[in-house]
Amino acid sequence: MKEDFYDILGVSKSASAAEIKKAYRKMALKYHPDKNPDDKEAEEKFKKAAEAYEVLGNEDKRAKYDQFGHQAFEGGGFGGGGMNMDDIFSQFGDIFGGAFGGGGFSGFGGGGRRVVKGSNLRIRVKLTLEDIANGVEKKIKVKRKVQAEGVTYKTCSTCNGQGQVTRVTNTILGRMQTATACPTCGGAGQSLDKKPSEADAQGLVAKEETVSVKIPAGVVDGMQLKVTGKGNAAPGNGISGDLLVAIQEEDHPTLKREGDNLHYDLYVSLPDAVLGSSTEIDTVTGKVRIKIEPGVQSGKILRLRGKGIPSINGYGKGDLLVHVNVWTPKTLNKKQKEFFESMREDEHFQPKPESGDKSFFEKVKDMFS
Repeated sequence: MKEDFYDILGVSKSASAAEIKKAYRKMALKYHPDKNPDDKEAEEKFKKAAEAYEVLGNEDKRAKYDQFGHQAFEGGGFGGGGMNMDDIFSQFGDIFGGAFGGGGFSGFGGGGRRVVKGSNLRIRVKLTLEDIANGVEKKIKVKRKVQAEGVTYKTCSTCNGQGQVTRVTNTILGRMQTATACPTCGGAGQSLDKKPSEADAQGLVAKEETVSVKIPAGVVDGMQLKVTGKGNAAPGNGISGDLLVAIQEEDHPTLKREGDNLHYDLYVSLPDAVLGSSTEIDTVTGKVRIKIEPGVQSGKILRLRGKGIPSINGYGKGDLLVHVNVWTPKTLNKKQKEFFESMREDEHFQPKPESGDKSFFEKVKDMFS
């Protein structure tokens, strides 16, 4: 699963634009190629930071990411993974502020404490086509871990609240100093002090909550929405994980979905096909009455524009395509048989396709063009 952009920059979901920019600059300076020549791992982290900032540093992209996660940008040609160094410097060169110019590298301060995040929760929500067409708000019961009452934390004695420990090793090149996350507190800088008996080792207890999930119109089966901060809580002053909501589209009794378009099979009796009629059909916004012209042919497609599913990106609606099927009776009584026998040689009952009549395959081609 692709790494969360907030986690990459080490900021919370509620971070301000200034905090996000500061966090990106800190990472960009740390992993800048001028400071890490021929270091592929540093280069990859440098690109990941740029990818995260390209989204979180833009108000509109950030809003979409908060709603849909990485799926909001799939198939759109977006992504830092495809950015080269020239792209990054051309877009975000102002972030570095000349730190890598003639004056040499400008370092940065700050402790090593990292933000601890709770684990995510995943649920599946079933939606009807009507829910998907109109958008819906669902009230969902979720069992999530929250901080227990009476829990207290203290400064980690191993790292003295710094969140990291330093190790010095002797090498042939001299003494080398490295910093890693504190093994006791995991980088949080705090450890559990007191907790009630019902709490787990992190001071958390399970609690059932009702979460409101707003599902926009146009979602598709398998899409995953994100409700920020409604996953499991983190110990201490960490941030809660997210609630990931997977969409499951239920089958409709009469309508079939294909992208934003809907399909409806309409069966017409032979008399109605010959004489014409009107009938009601289902749509996602209720029933509508349509007219069947006299002499309608089986295979004809009637297009009801705008009666499909709204685009998830907000670009209009799909159509409802009504497929006409003339129903031929399988059993006839004596009188009915005599009637059709008398019509067998009648010129009006002889197939006479006109030059403008399209074949089934041509109709299908037109439908998708």
